[in-house]
Amino acid sequence: MPERRFVYTPAMVVLTALVLLVPLAGLFLLVQRPRLDVHWEHHPSHFWLVLITAVLSAVLAYLTGAAALRRGDPRVLLVSLAFLSSAGFLGLHALATPKILLDTPNAGFTLATPIGVAVASIFAVLSSLNMSGERVTAWVRRGRILRAALLTLMALWAVASILRLPPLHDTAVPEVADGILTALAVPAVLLYAVAAARYLHLWWRKPSLMLLSMIAAFILLAEAMVAMVFATNWALSWWEWHVLMLAAFVLVVAGVRIQWYEERFADLYLDDTVSGRRELSVLFADLQGFTTFSENHDPAEVTTMLNTYFQVVVPPVVRRHGGDVDRIIGDALMVTFNKRGNQPDHAARAAAAGLALQEAAAAVQAAHPNWPRFRVGINSGIASVSLLGTEGGRTHTVIGDTVNVASRIEGKAPGGGVAIGPATKAMLPDAVTQSLGLVDLKGKAEPVEVHQLLALSGE
Repeated sequence: MPERRFVYTPAMVVLTALVLLVPLAGLFLLVQRPRLDVHWEHHPSHFWLVLITAVLSAVLAYLTGAAALRRGDPRVLLVSLAFLSSAGFLGLHALATPKILLDTPNAGFTLATPIGVAVASIFAVLSSLNMSGERVTAWVRRGRILRAALLTLMALWAVASILRLPPLHDTAVPEVADGILTALAVPAVLLYAVAAARYLHLWWRKPSLMLLSMIAAFILLAEAMVAMVFATNWALSWWEWHVLMLAAFVLVVAGVRIQWYEERFADLYLDDTVSGRRELSVLFADLQGFTTFSENHDPAEVTTMLNTYFQVVVPPVVRRHGGDVDRIIGDALMVTFNKRGNQPDHAARAAAAGLALQEAAAAVQAAHPNWPRFRVGINSGIASVSLLGTEGGRTHTVIGDTVNVASRIEGKAPGGGVAIGPATKAMLPDAVTQSLGLVDLKGKAEPVEVHQLLALSGE
């Protein structure tokens, strides 16, 4: 896929701002000239327009949420919550279309959209804040709680609307909603303005189409809130805010689509995610004698052997002990622990994962005695968490001496065994180990004492 390059200039921002002001100018014209605000009541069009918009927002919520949890980035997580809020409540609004779920107007379903867009404005402005250090981990942890709370709120709102429970039981929606809409719109518009301004500052430092798409989306959502206040039901001004919301999410989807598929949301990542420092543990594993085995066997047999091994050794490392597979190259496996800063017991996790890997591999090796055996090396320390590369090849990985030493220690481990460095051993006071002696590691001025890990405790 060829690289796409864009030229970013202040003129582009000015032009974009002028284009984004057009909907407000149109709304002002319709409000001042009521005869132009043509009435058009078409229920199927309303239902599908709202539903498609909600689906787009839901897709964005899923994609950003998955990226946020994979990288432990609170900014992307909060953006996903903004999309989720808009998607969920907008989906409820789709059900307010007459003859879809209820025969008469319903305040709960009709007010769902402004509620969702207003809640989304809170997440939008939170996502624009600068976070670093322990605040990153704390916000990721809060983000999971906030997502659960948001889903619960939407479910309760749907139930209350369907059962017409107070205060969502009124059918005189316009009269009930006017004051509520105004009360929601003012703070929401201000919050979107703050979020857009802060994202513009980010864009100014590092021009990016993704950031520009987010800025435009926040402005369009703010304009949609304004239109909700002044629009007349089933008139052009009323249809306008529906279209504005659709445009907001289409812009972001387009921005996502244009990004290189690796790390699509990298331009939104916090500085800590792109180039932070972590105390972590790194596990390397490869097959002793793999080169000789490959020379003497057909490539298809080698592939079958590798897949058989990886199918049993990766799950205990990842699912049971929370490791992040950084890469698999040939027979080599690199796994990190505490890459997102949420595993203070990373050394114990890595050690347990190494033993579990060898236990799983031993079962395979018992059935295939002529297959090479895994050796595992683990090291702990400070490393840089970095986003490397550009369009056409990007990866989120860890860099530093801690990583290099882990790789060297793995080369000193016996087949079927787990070797650990001195920093990892110091973090495992109850571990049962056996010294492999002082070993010269490539690139290290002084020998390093390496130990073979036999068990995590004497029990």
